Amino acid sequence: MTGQFPKSVLITGAAKRIGRALTLDLARNGYDIALHCNSSKQDAEAVANEVRDLGQKACVVSADLTNEDATHQLVADATRQLGPIGVLINNASTFEFDDVQTATRESWDLHMETNLRAPFILSQQFAKYLPDNCQGMILNLIDQRVWNLTPHFMTYTLSKAGLWTLTQTLALALAPKIRVNAIGPGPALPSSRQTQEDFDAQCEKTPLKIGTNPQEICDAVRFFLAAPAITGQMLALDGGQHLDWAPSGEEDAPNE
Repeated sequence: MTGQFPKSVLITGAAKRIGRALTLDLARNGYDIALHCNSSKQDAEAVANEVRDLGQKACVVSADLTNEDATHQLVADATRQLGPIGVLINNASTFEFDDVQTATRESWDLHMETNLRAPFILSQQFAKYLPDNCQGMILNLIDQRVWNLTPHFMTYTLSKAGLWTLTQTLALALAPKIRVNAIGPGPALPSSRQTQEDFDAQCEKTPLKIGTNPQEICDAVRFFLAAPAITGQMLALDGGQHLDWAPSGEEDAPNE
């Protein structure tokens, strides 16, 4: 694989949590950042100012990822403001509970549109706008549970399993110009449904008795960027949670 690697990144869900950490870490490492947001524009603008304070260019691009037309415009908008985008990080995600009894068409569409359809569209557009003389990388934030299936969070899990398959098929379809990889976090930050005590208990259940954290995820992203022979891979950062050595059953239903 030869060609320039533009040091500009489009990160979806860039204003908060892991997305914010990725934005600032990559800016510290010399990348210009296009920060995608939906409803968190004020937060995104604040993070963009932090990127500029680090000496890098930043722009905010807004879209509801369940809106097909808006999603189609994101890469073009980012390219217009920053120049060629060399890295796409599909970080934005919807994570709501349902199971086989409670899943609806609405919960199906909510997860599939944001977690699978939007990354597919963005990957298509990323490949379209990447100049012929450049190489690039797509990084998908998935979930360790695609290697550790449970009946919990049914349509969310299906959407992330689809994203893992998309990672591998795009790695073949876009080679050798674009590498496509993934990170599968376990517990990294408390969810909106968890107390800190719930989160700590979830981490304690992993074989290593720890979860991951935003900085470890940032370190893994930079590892993938620096490893030109890796494509079609997922790195689970989860304390061994994906090994699923614990018995399953209703008494093991998660609080996450």
